[in-house]
Amino acid sequence: VQLVESGGGSVQPGGSMRLSCAASGFSFTRYSMGWFRQAPEKEREEVAAIDTYGYTYYADSVKGRFTIAKENSKKTLYLQMNGLKPEDTAMYYCAADSAGYESWFLVSNPSHEYKYWGQGTQVTVSS
Repeated sequence: VQLVESGGGSVQPGGSMRLSCAASGFSFTRYSMGWFRQAPEKEREEVAAIDTYGYTYYADSVKGRFTIAKENSKKTLYLQMNGLKPEDTAMYYCAADSAGYESWFLVSNPSHEYKYWGQGTQVTVSS
């Protein structure tokens, strides 16, 4: 099983960035997927999730600015980030969950552990 994130880097405040997560080794369509982030000395935060029905859910901190999407034919998960702020600076991770929970449950329950994780990609928002 592999989850490989890409697309991170540096951007100025107000800018945009798209993260990708290429999945392999498991049945992508049967898993809910999520994007997490963790900044130094801060707790990990799930910012977005998409379940097997295609329903999406977002943390309040990114609602209206970030969009999660998946392309099943390419086994790839995306996170489009617009209106980036310095407080969005963090390591971003994608993760896969096989438990069948809906996206709102996944984002609302930080204690729930996803099954597979990527290695992360750094996003830095700075002027």
